[in-house]
Amino acid sequence: MKYQEIKFKNKSNNYSILIGERSINLLANKIRIILPKTKKIALIVDKKVPKKFKNNLKNNLKKYQIIFINFDAREKNKSFNKVNSLLNILLAKNLNRSDLLIGVGGGITGDVSSFVASIYKRGINFINVPTTLLAQVDSAIGGKTGVNSNYGKNLIGTFYQPRLVIIDTLFLKSLPKKEMICGYAEILKHAIIKDKNFFRWLQKKTKFLFLKQTKELVYAIKKSCNIKLHFVSRDTNEKNLRMILNFGHTFAHAIEVKNNYSKKITHGEAVLSGMIIASKISLIKKICSLKTFNEIKNVYIKNKLEYSFKKYSNKNEIDKLLPYLKNDKKNNDNNINFILLKNVGRTTLPNQNKISLENLKNMTKTISQY
Repeated sequence: MKYQEIKFKNKSNNYSILIGERSINLLANKIRIILPKTKKIALIVDKKVPKKFKNNLKNNLKKYQIIFINFDAREKNKSFNKVNSLLNILLAKNLNRSDLLIGVGGGITGDVSSFVASIYKRGINFINVPTTLLAQVDSAIGGKTGVNSNYGKNLIGTFYQPRLVIIDTLFLKSLPKKEMICGYAEILKHAIIKDKNFFRWLQKKTKFLFLKQTKELVYAIKKSCNIKLHFVSRDTNEKNLRMILNFGHTFAHAIEVKNNYSKKITHGEAVLSGMIIASKISLIKKICSLKTFNEIKNVYIKNKLEYSFKKYSNKNEIDKLLPYLKNDKKNNDNNINFILLKNVGRTTLPNQNKISLENLKNMTKTISQY
């Protein structure tokens, strides 16, 4: 299959995103071209990545001095302690700023390894090789790095663009359906916030994504990357417009923190829940129509995803989430800064819909009735 290439450009960065089956085989040649001074390469690799892929990476990069670091990709390892231990490994191996750090894994691995790259000697070259659908369509795109704290998810981090992103769809063949659903949530979000035609395509083609059909996966990944880059290129440091990409994430992050980042609920499943709650609030506030809400809800039902929001159709369960909303990154005062839905393909702008916790509490009974 021919590889798809997307080019990211802004005032200070310029890099490619390569998408396709076996695109990982392009890695060594790309490093030679874009980073000719690199001699040492540190690879932070999710320990769940199949051994055959790890061996392939070692063989492809055998001309370089390789430091191979296995990483246990859990939310609890998105921490300063883990970052410090990784930095110490790089320092002990004396990598310099012309050398390279590569993150190979899902969103957690990418977030941590890119954060490490951004602060090691004030910035070392970084390449992202996302291996989960979630990372390929969302977290590997846009340059956000970060770790968690006791106060919330991704509250500590930097903005740091990679030199290259390689998206190999072959990695997805080994993923369980739960992980595919996790990535699908972000694909669906991208369609809902920006592209009605893409949403119509998903209404018909979602089943092929879950069946891991390469042609459909490449199309959906490329569309998602382009939509995310549309916002990122206009607002790299998330001061305004980029916040639209957080549609559904206000409640999603609250769900994750409340559940102590439990494996029982993935980030994507939390986003699926959060998007439905945000859509209900949009409906209650008469920002979107019942027809629009039902269009979105029917995608869930058709693809057996309604389990993701059933629990949060209960007033008491929604009320339990409210205290966790106040640390959302979009907030700039005591109110909760929501991105709400106007119709499929269009949201409200950041800072247009701020709701106090008191008003939200008064709203939860109505939210639970839809």
